[in-house]
Amino acid sequence: PLSPAAVVGAGLGGSAAAYFLQQHFGPQVQLDVYEAAGVGGRLATVTVNKQQYESRGASIHALSLHMQDFVKILGLKHRREVAGKSAIFSGEHFVLEETDWYLLNLFRLWWHYGISFLRLQMWVEEVMEKFMRIYKYQAHGYAFSSLEELLRSLGGEAFVNMTQRSVAESLLEVGVTQRFVDDIIAAVLRSSYGQSVLVPAFAGAMSLAGAQGSTWAVEGGNKLVCSGLLKLTKANVISARVTGISLHSSEGRALYQVHYESTEGQGSAFYDMVVVTTPLHPSRSNFTFENFDPPIADFPGAFQPSVTSVVHGYLNSSYFGFPDPKLFPFTSVLTTDTPDLFFHAMDNICPVNISAAFRRKQPQEAAVWRVLSQQPLDKHQLKTLFRSYYSVQVTEWQTYPRYDAAKALPPIVLHENLFYLSGVEWVASSMEMIAVAAKNVALLAYNRWHQDLEKIDQKDLMHKVKTEL
Repeated sequence: PLSPAAVVGAGLGGSAAAYFLQQHFGPQVQLDVYEAAGVGGRLATVTVNKQQYESRGASIHALSLHMQDFVKILGLKHRREVAGKSAIFSGEHFVLEETDWYLLNLFRLWWHYGISFLRLQMWVEEVMEKFMRIYKYQAHGYAFSSLEELLRSLGGEAFVNMTQRSVAESLLEVGVTQRFVDDIIAAVLRSSYGQSVLVPAFAGAMSLAGAQGSTWAVEGGNKLVCSGLLKLTKANVISARVTGISLHSSEGRALYQVHYESTEGQGSAFYDMVVVTTPLHPSRSNFTFENFDPPIADFPGAFQPSVTSVVHGYLNSSYFGFPDPKLFPFTSVLTTDTPDLFFHAMDNICPVNISAAFRRKQPQEAAVWRVLSQQPLDKHQLKTLFRSYYSVQVTEWQTYPRYDAAKALPPIVLHENLFYLSGVEWVASSMEMIAVAAKNVALLAYNRWHQDLEKIDQKDLMHKVKTEL
């Protein structure tokens, strides 16, 4: 039986990995989860006027089956939706405005962009339909030892290629116009990844699916999923920063020594299995691997800096061409890729606990806005967006991979029973993608531990799963 196992990181990846490991290996497996900052990772909240607001990772797509499951298992609730309208701003005018009337929106899109809108939808739907096969494979216990194998099993070589070419190229190929790509696709990718239409097609498709589907969030904050899963698995959470892993062997089996630093000083512990869920990039963590032969190579790629400013203040609607703030109709503003636009997107956000009596602030009232940008906003930029403000809370992160820098996808298996989860973000970065990767790592670890090689990297899974049913 598997005795102690360690998970490095207690964000969504780490909490989900701990949960799935226990699901497969059974409740007797002893789990240590190392976390230096706080449970929840990037799913953090900030407090304004005694209310909490999500600072990042806000919405979850309706088709996110693992996230849906977590919420059910943990007895959490979906946050009440508060309707609002979006628009896309070019720095001078709005290139697209949403109205209350759905048909009119469609008509406007149609009028402006013709058939591009339909072609985009068909393209995204085709990708999503194939991606959804992963749930069937995982329900049957199948796992993949590399991201390429996982993608291949869902959509063949075409899916692997989608991590190597841009979303712009893929969409232009299916007949979406350049204008549609520049106006709409660019705005969506700036608001989700803070990057351009050069992000890979697969990451782009996932982001676009989120933009056009119905989305939801967790009442009380998405980070409750992380703390809930860790409680449920009764994992032992150790607040320490892992500095490295060294390999030892005992009775012919690999044994991993996890080295860590905490407020008490340095320490280490031995494990049969380790899952690393924090990004292993020199820029992100100075993590060392010792005694591995061949050595575990450095991970290529860089991260995109992104800044979230949560501002409590009065919107300067005249910047957007609305001299009378009462008439400003939008709760979220996306932006096109214009050199002088200093922000990616901004939205009027609701607290994580929404009471039945809650109503959104009118545009002329002081409200809480979340502004996403690449650099921290200076005084002049804040004054451009806000007539005046009470408070600004800035969070700087290295959130997403710099997708244009990616060449090959990172490995999942670093050694016999040493696994790496965060590499999945180079395919696409969303809460569900991380949950899918956590389930895959747990199944892979389980199948390898029990030498059940029939369940790893199987070819022609669609056919196998059909006959099993």
